[in-house]
Amino acid sequence: MMSHGTSWLLQVVLLALLSCCFAKRGGQDVHCGACRALVDELEWEISQVDPKKTIQKGSFRINPDGSQSVIEVPYARTEAHLMEVLELVCEKMLEYGEKTEPVTHRKSYERILSRDGKKMDASGINFDKEVMSNLKFTCERIVEEYEDELIEFFSHETENVKDKLCSKRTDLCDHAVHIPHDEL
Repeated sequence: MMSHGTSWLLQVVLLALLSCCFAKRGGQDVHCGACRALVDELEWEISQVDPKKTIQKGSFRINPDGSQSVIEVPYARTEAHLMEVLELVCEKMLEYGEKTEPVTHRKSYERILSRDGKKMDASGINFDKEVMSNLKFTCERIVEEYEDELIEFFSHETENVKDKLCSKRTDLCDHAVHIPHDEL
């Protein structure tokens, strides 16, 4: 039989273990949420570039046969454009809020401002400055750590980028299978 003191100590230890697990999962949730929001924002920025806008790529030197190895490529998915977008994309995290799933307590992140600046339905969404700045900071860390992967993916991939990048390539989302795909 346990004494009252031992029972109390066991409860404290269990509570500490549970809070540790929730804190770790909360960190996982913000990393996953930042990655998924980052992908949404990059896809949006790419979609806003005129598809007719191109840049020349290749060698400008004249080949022995008199031709040049220059080709026109769409600007939207070039490294130059992606680098430009990556410089500013994390500022968009200030337009997101945190939503907690009532049953699982998992956190997800949703836009609270539409792309044209109008407020959206933010019921049940926490959008205080700490949440927003934490998401922005996490986004900046992801861009810094995975810049090459982001450029590689967005230069070539067009389908299912969230799962491919955030789950399979970076392991930032271990539970992406349970998150619905967002629309642009």
